[in-house]
Amino acid sequence: MMVQYLAIKAAHPGSLLFYRMGDFYELFFEDAEAASAALDITLTKRGKHLGQDIAMCGVPVHAADAYLSRLIRKGFKVAIGEQVEDPAEAKKRGGKSVVKREVVRIVTPGTLTEETLLDARANNLLAAIGGAEGRLGLAWADVSTGLFEVTAIEAEQLGAELARLAPGEILLSDRRFDDPAIKALDGAIDDRITPLPASRFDSTAGERRLKEIFAVGTLDGYGAFSRAELSALGAVIAYVELTQKGRLARLRPPRRVAAGSTMAIDAATRRSLEITQGPDGGRSGSLLAVIDETVTGAGARLLRFHLSAPLTQVAAIEQRLDMVDHLLRQADLRRSLRAALRRLPDLERALARLALGRGGPRDLAAIGAGLGLLPEVARLFSAADLNPPPAGLIAALNRFGDHGELAAMLAAAIVAEPPALARDGGFIAAGHYPALDEERRLRDEGRRLVAALEARLKGDTGIGALKVRHNNVLGYHIEVTPLHADKLGADSRFIHRQTLGSAVRFTTVELSELADRIARAGDKAIAMEVELFDGLVARVLAAAGTIADAALGLAEIDVAAALAELAEKRRYTRPRVEDSTAFSIEAGRHPVVEAGFGAGREGDFVANDCDLGPGNRLWLLTGPNMAGKSTFLRQNALIAVMAQMGSFVPAASARIGVVDRLFSRVGAADDLARGRSTFMVEMVEAAAILNQATPRSLVILDELGRGTATYDGLSIAWAAIEQLHDVNRSRALFATHYHELTILAERLAEVAAHTVKVREWKGDVVFLHEVVRGTADRSYGIQVARLAGLPPAVIARAEDVLHRLESGAAAPGGGRPDMAALADDLPLFAALAARPRPVQAAPADPAAAATLDAVKTLDPDAMTPREALDALYRLKALGHTDR
Repeated sequence: MMVQYLAIKAAHPGSLLFYRMGDFYELFFEDAEAASAALDITLTKRGKHLGQDIAMCGVPVHAADAYLSRLIRKGFKVAIGEQVEDPAEAKKRGGKSVVKREVVRIVTPGTLTEETLLDARANNLLAAIGGAEGRLGLAWADVSTGLFEVTAIEAEQLGAELARLAPGEILLSDRRFDDPAIKALDGAIDDRITPLPASRFDSTAGERRLKEIFAVGTLDGYGAFSRAELSALGAVIAYVELTQKGRLARLRPPRRVAAGSTMAIDAATRRSLEITQGPDGGRSGSLLAVIDETVTGAGARLLRFHLSAPLTQVAAIEQRLDMVDHLLRQADLRRSLRAALRRLPDLERALARLALGRGGPRDLAAIGAGLGLLPEVARLFSAADLNPPPAGLIAALNRFGDHGELAAMLAAAIVAEPPALARDGGFIAAGHYPALDEERRLRDEGRRLVAALEARLKGDTGIGALKVRHNNVLGYHIEVTPLHADKLGADSRFIHRQTLGSAVRFTTVELSELADRIARAGDKAIAMEVELFDGLVARVLAAAGTIADAALGLAEIDVAAALAELAEKRRYTRPRVEDSTAFSIEAGRHPVVEAGFGAGREGDFVANDCDLGPGNRLWLLTGPNMAGKSTFLRQNALIAVMAQMGSFVPAASARIGVVDRLFSRVGAADDLARGRSTFMVEMVEAAAILNQATPRSLVILDELGRGTATYDGLSIAWAAIEQLHDVNRSRALFATHYHELTILAERLAEVAAHTVKVREWKGDVVFLHEVVRGTADRSYGIQVARLAGLPPAVIARAEDVLHRLESGAAAPGGGRPDMAALADDLPLFAALAARPRPVQAAPADPAAAATLDAVKTLDPDAMTPREALDALYRLKALGHTDR
């Protein structure tokens, strides 16, 4: 057995080997040690190899998916070694023969298909970076749904595109690790890379394989693919075949995504804006979580894809907006559609499992139910007395095709609640196949048939004590007392089997045949069901392309209905998207922050305008912390993303000139793994913006230049504004605490100064969250610190230091404040201990003084409980105020 294990393991060195032994998958040697630690399961030992104990652990076959899920999440690949031979066949080769085993599949992060291992509402992508003729190609596929796309890409766009796709696994030629484009990613994808031999990326072999798979003589019908794109496509195909051991997933023909057809958003911007992932890295708190009103898994995946890749073609955006607008206006139709779609199974993933041979009866039932829903959805549109649907909805309906015959056949063939596995049997409906019904009758009614034979034999022989019995040695047999044995022995129909002291046992040809039929009926019934299952799967796969089209059409309708539902629920309006550099938003709101208030009630969120049109292309935004500057910056970027994905937006109105690239630098943190400080991370992100932004880009920058010396930071921010204004000429929102920068609004034609309004009330600062023209008079940092709960002594000292600094800076003759004089009072707490600094007295309060005097007259030790209560009421009356 170990010889066999070691041979299989040697062929799969990069994977943990799940070696099937009966009802367990066993792991040995280093695999066992790694799996034991990752899964927190017991590590044991069994036997020796080269004089050393063999480490061993195992997981039950019936629970393997749960363990696989944990291993995949931790970055492992797992080779599944199954028994591919019946043990009885192995015994024929000799008593010591080992059952033959083979790896039937390699489970990797990018090739998952099981429901238990996948997020139903997100795609699981496998990507490949190919190259040829000095160019790069990026291909990606979702084995669980059939998605298969490719694009030609420039080196500087690779990071942004990978951030958009967020693939679970990335294939890379072992010759490309020194490629400047890969090095520029700076390790961000290291944990997802699977290196492959360069031969897997051969563009000629890739082209040939694509033609074979899709049975075409030329790929021209799918697009004019470059050699770099063919290299990436071929690598995806080769890897899927490798991991599925020759069984190719059902992939759609490759679709070429034109360069520049989607808004470029780099990884830092996606994190900053929390588009698909919230602050904790999960879905909660993200824009996706707020806008996702879809009711199907396929719809949720498509919505996420749209949100991750906002379009840049006005016509395509308008088509999506027309679909949303139509279903927003037709509320009854929308409600009926969403009610119907809630019953829709996941057609795409059921189809993928069946194509890979991993599907079961439930997948067939899902296909049948989904296809059966198509006419109902189509009737809802045709029955509605309303204007014709827009072109996008008509195109989605045209994808449905005619699947009535297949849907009816599956509905008639499969029971309402089928088992998960075909080998379990019991999923073919009664009456669908008469021969199967007969075998089931033999299996289920064996006792009745035996009882009927017994009654007939009693009548034929006249022996009332005759019994038909069963045991594990003889099986079914006829038993009589020795008194009647001679009578049966004289009858040629009865064959003697066994004589005991109290009974004599016989059989007949009829009984032997019946017993044999009963014994084989269960196995035969299951074998027949499996054969019928294979036939139904073949029928489904023959229509796989049109079924996949229908699934996509349903997903498109789900997304449009969901966005219409969202627009109605949260009072969103239709944006005007055009091919210009306009950017005008009236009463815009942050969708995620607003959603945090509850149901989007009017007045909960302070809406603000933003106009980055001619003369105002770059807004310089000042104001205190906590006033809402970052929220304002983010909301305008998110409104642009929503508009270009084809959604209504949280604003009274929005006019968006297509944004080709979106850049955001809002907040930063240390990147200790790469040895970068917060300031260094900020500078890297700022460099990417200033090197790549175009006049059609939208840039939001918050506090650029902080984290270093004041004058250094101010200088960097100053120069960056001039670069954005004069060179990049981008639409931009630039928030800062460097009030000195506001002078640029007078010197640069397209810079406009804005601020967030605040009010001071009795020593406190009140944030109004309203953005207006002008500049902030100060940052109110000490007031914010007071709100945060800094000790009063620290606040008092800070006010004193600030006063001295400001006085010094404003002193005659100018120059910097006398820092040495300030230092004489430090360290702070030592100075306070020696000479407590006066805290500014609060204004006199007569009611407080009277209350304090009354408290001083009280003697708690001499008071009864009732007297103490009366005194408390008197104090309350003295301290009462209408403030």
